[in-house]
Amino acid sequence: MLARASAWRSRTFSALRHPHYRRYWFSQLLSLVGSWMQATAQQYLVLELSGGSSAALGYVTVAQFLPSLLLSLFAGAVIDRVPRRRVLLTTQITLLATAAALAVATHLGVVSLGLVMVLAFVSGTATAFDMPARQSMVVDFVPREDVPNAVALNSLSFNVSRTVGQALFGVIAALGVSLLAAGNPEAISRLALPFYLNVVSFFVVLFVLATLPFPPRETGEHGSVAEDVREGLRYVRATPSVRNVMLLVGLLSLTVINFNVIIPYYARVVFGAREAAFGTLSAAFGVGAMAGALWQASKPNPTRNLRVGALLLLVSTAGLAFTPGPMLATPVLAACGFGMLTLLVSANSTVQLTIPDHLRGRVMSLYSFVLVGMGPPGALIASTLIGREGPLGPRVGLLALTGLGAAALLVLWARLPRRVTPPDEVGTVGGVPAD
Repeated sequence: MLARASAWRSRTFSALRHPHYRRYWFSQLLSLVGSWMQATAQQYLVLELSGGSSAALGYVTVAQFLPSLLLSLFAGAVIDRVPRRRVLLTTQITLLATAAALAVATHLGVVSLGLVMVLAFVSGTATAFDMPARQSMVVDFVPREDVPNAVALNSLSFNVSRTVGQALFGVIAALGVSLLAAGNPEAISRLALPFYLNVVSFFVVLFVLATLPFPPRETGEHGSVAEDVREGLRYVRATPSVRNVMLLVGLLSLTVINFNVIIPYYARVVFGAREAAFGTLSAAFGVGAMAGALWQASKPNPTRNLRVGALLLLVSTAGLAFTPGPMLATPVLAACGFGMLTLLVSANSTVQLTIPDHLRGRVMSLYSFVLVGMGPPGALIASTLIGREGPLGPRVGLLALTGLGAAALLVLWARLPRRVTPPDEVGTVGGVPAD
């Protein structure tokens, strides 16, 4: 039993045996805890500044994610031209500056909704460059055979940090919440502590990025930025394994991968539950996501689980539409999280193992676009369908979302890759893989 557990641990965390990746992974885990703590505090701050307006929260969310819609393709061209260390140091310093500005303004009691929106837009612009740069640098620190494991561990760190960061905010903000309930005007200033802690976490990441030995990478020949963007788009269009995976991720992001809308709406409106139930359902989804990431990390070839993850995600989401209350919804949402991470780790690994190095930034930027950039329109579609009037409206709406996602999977099923083809095995025509 001990030998089996030791073998599982070695297999599941195999990428961490590489010291440079291990340093990077732990620094990112710390930073993401701070980022999730700040994101949760920012949501709470916006609700307090706006008197509980969900519309204000929506405006801030749009300001934060709009740059990903507008800049993803341009960001990819920049990442393939500029050394990744320089890109990441610039984005991290920008994110540090926005966190510091929010912390000081909140501490001094001069924060406003307009300032939060501006800072959200600036940080969203930095994130539009930071996310694809971080995703594309996995191959810098691990050999090819450990890339799928590193992708899975990156997803694990994201979900662990979300759970830990949100929990830490709850502990840190407890005094501030009680003061708000008592009408104390100093309460909002006490929300500055999570922002300050996030600022501190950036210094660890900056030190690690400044001292890690980034290996030299193939850059290829570059024309204008517009030509570089077109080259990346031509590659995706001409490579069925990458194109169809991105289509699936994008279409599911427009439909079922909208649990930031589905979970709170079902908790409050469908189940008639309060904050405690919402926290439980969110935690169940997060635990399922972490389990999915761990399961994928333990597999020698997680790219084969693309269809399995998509099916489990769709079936469990449909099952949520039939659950009568939050108690039964808890394991169902855990299954949703497990299926979603199984799908996304498989998709990311497939893309990462297929693309040539000189196009990595552009292709991963497009991947970020279909995954993150589809969030705002996907949230609008999801909220419209599940927000239908009547006792069965939200349930029928969720089934409609699942049906749309199932239709996308059915159309793409036979076209999804079963075997990842390395870049050097792909025939090329003018630098672009041939059909």
